[in-house]
Amino acid sequence: MTTPQPENQRPAGEGRDPKDAVPADAAPALEAALADPRVREFLNHLATDRGASVYTQRNYRQAVVEFHQWHAAERGQPPPWAGLGRDDFRGYLRYLGRGKLSRAAVQLRFSALRTFYRFLVRRGVVETTPIRNLALPKQPKRLPKFLTADQMLTLLVAPIKELSLLDQAAVTPADRAAFHRDAAILEVIYSCGLRISELCGLRCDDLDWSQQMARVRGKGKKERHVPVGAPALEAIRRYWKELEEPPAGELPVFLAYAQRSEPMSPRTVQLRLKRYLALAGLDPALTPHKIRHSYATHLLDAGADLRSVQELLGHAHLTSTQVYTHLTTERLKKAYDQAHPRA
Repeated sequence: MTTPQPENQRPAGEGRDPKDAVPADAAPALEAALADPRVREFLNHLATDRGASVYTQRNYRQAVVEFHQWHAAERGQPPPWAGLGRDDFRGYLRYLGRGKLSRAAVQLRFSALRTFYRFLVRRGVVETTPIRNLALPKQPKRLPKFLTADQMLTLLVAPIKELSLLDQAAVTPADRAAFHRDAAILEVIYSCGLRISELCGLRCDDLDWSQQMARVRGKGKKERHVPVGAPALEAIRRYWKELEEPPAGELPVFLAYAQRSEPMSPRTVQLRLKRYLALAGLDPALTPHKIRHSYATHLLDAGADLRSVQELLGHAHLTSTQVYTHLTTERLKKAYDQAHPRA
């Protein structure tokens, strides 16, 4: 039961500015939160049972730590998870609102807290989640950005184009291998619609060369099998031919260094993509995920059904895939308006 507030007193969390309630040094807050056994169990669950990506683990850890920190500053004690009610989280929502966070940032924090409470419910720590049906600021609808088919083709040839422009006498075998690797990476992302974490986790044993299929490990350790186009497989062959010892078995398909068996990191893929986007005359701010968007959009444009695209992308819910239909619909409307005499 929520304690009534005196009329001249604001609810907890409303009298402070967000930057005042959060200490400048985040280390003590992290240490205090990790001292909470429920928080430690949850973070361990994300890393092991759920197989969450490093980005999900980082974002969810930050969200839970920030709430733990806020509650300790406002209420003078760590959050008693089983004793919190909806009004506690309404106070936290108001606090976040004053911090001028974007709607997406607020949504992300509460998504993490919802997942945390679902974990607590399954563990029998609480009976229900106090965050259920809490009204959050709605995010504006934004259609995913994508490259046209022509732009995509220009990007795909950019690594080999850059290699051809270099002084060949100065190009080392490791340099050649890196450019061919990058060309293969772009081909595979576009051919299979992979997330960047899925690409970096792709192993040699995951490729079925005869069937032109790849086994992909997606979110939550879920596996799926996706087709791989002949150009992508040929790009991998060309890349491996540039290596003294091509990888095999459990080794990564794409190596960070020609002489070592370390996989590519997502950050390295992002940085390499930026140079090729610039070379292709495209926006360097585009991310590898935009190639995935392009993959889905081009499939739907060519007549693929929504359910098939959902399976290829590894989406758990059809609503995640339906956003791409808006892209194709918008282009159809634009073409109609431009071409139809009675539009």
